[in-house]
Amino acid sequence: MSGLRPIVAIVLVLTLVVGCAGNDASRAPDGTAGTAGPATSVVPTALPTPTGDASTEPRRPDSAGPPPGLALEPVTGGLDQPLDIAWRADDPTTLFIVEQAGRIRLVRDGTLAEQPFLDIGGQVTAGGEQGLLGLAFHPDPADPRFFVYYTALDGQQVLASYLTSAADRDLADPDSETVLLRMDDPFGNHNGGGLAFGSDRFLYVSTGDGGGAGDPLGSGRRLDTLLAKILRLDVDVDGGAATGMPYGIPADNPFVGVDGARPEIWLTGLRNPWRIRFDRATDDLWIGDVGQNAIEEIDVARAGVGGLDFGWNVMEGTRCFEVEGDGCPKEGLTLPVTEYTHDDGCSVTGGTVYRGVAQPALAGLYVFADYCSGKFWAIDAVGDAFREPIPVLDSGRNISAIAEDSAGELFATDLASGELLRIVVAGN
Repeated sequence: MSGLRPIVAIVLVLTLVVGCAGNDASRAPDGTAGTAGPATSVVPTALPTPTGDASTEPRRPDSAGPPPGLALEPVTGGLDQPLDIAWRADDPTTLFIVEQAGRIRLVRDGTLAEQPFLDIGGQVTAGGEQGLLGLAFHPDPADPRFFVYYTALDGQQVLASYLTSAADRDLADPDSETVLLRMDDPFGNHNGGGLAFGSDRFLYVSTGDGGGAGDPLGSGRRLDTLLAKILRLDVDVDGGAATGMPYGIPADNPFVGVDGARPEIWLTGLRNPWRIRFDRATDDLWIGDVGQNAIEEIDVARAGVGGLDFGWNVMEGTRCFEVEGDGCPKEGLTLPVTEYTHDDGCSVTGGTVYRGVAQPALAGLYVFADYCSGKFWAIDAVGDAFREPIPVLDSGRNISAIAEDSAGELFATDLASGELLRIVVAGN
């Protein structure tokens, strides 16, 4: 594939986000994945009403023309296998970088702090597609909590909260962990790990299908498991004795009260949704879902719309999965807004809609990349019709995350080089 670094570099860093073939023979199902049970195909009786549609979404100026070419500017190095980027509401000069081994690093005004913000490496299984995978700060500046998603020593996927130290906001309290959720995961790959708060102040969590080639657990088609989903949780309330859960279930979650379905589920039919980001202008949720052997896809759930089924493992992108011709049922499925084949990469990173001011030519564009090839593409964020992605950069890097800062400017991480990079219009 064009743009790839020497193969030895990829071998050394352990491809975290790939999972293309998905066949992890080193581990076998133990019968406890999710809430194992018979396959369930449940159609929600009602879906939330969208808060907006494409006709009211912020559009690119008619004079903007096609997406511009992009460039990457190094901000800082010295990171160890960085996987995610986050910021907190009242700290506009700081970015927080997740490292796979279990550390969160602080970058302020372009300088990497020597001391980690948090180090939980002693309780994290790191390597391959496992590790400390996601981070999100509570949107209320007065709330000291932040949320992490990691692979525990026993292989389970854990969603937990921690507290920022009251004495020093550049440090977290490592003894303040509250575990919100544990998910059994019999394979080491397809773990998801994306975290994001919507404007509704609920926490959205992306989970993989549990691993293995072709979804052997059937997670994508089941509603009795939290795997292969986007979850929507109210972390500001305790579920109490009635539910036994340390979080609340939003009343308009689409599967509340549906027999056999987990009420936490917001979206389903995903394989390995590695990075999820909200468009801050519209509250649309953008999902980069890593494919199996052929297709990498970008999905979008418009603001307020839950209950969508993105089709895995009936579909891989817009194609029937392991079915010749057009022999798979597509009715009721939500297909990608764009995709690319493995001629151009092998593991979609997912991206972010640009809503900053420093790069006006990027306004209203969703920018995303591929981990293996380092290629970047852009599409207009408006509209649900399928469109071909437009190439904007061939970086040759191993892009593991794309995110925005408090001002809406775009940044990326390179897993192999350990760099934080700023995304800009070429020539600016």
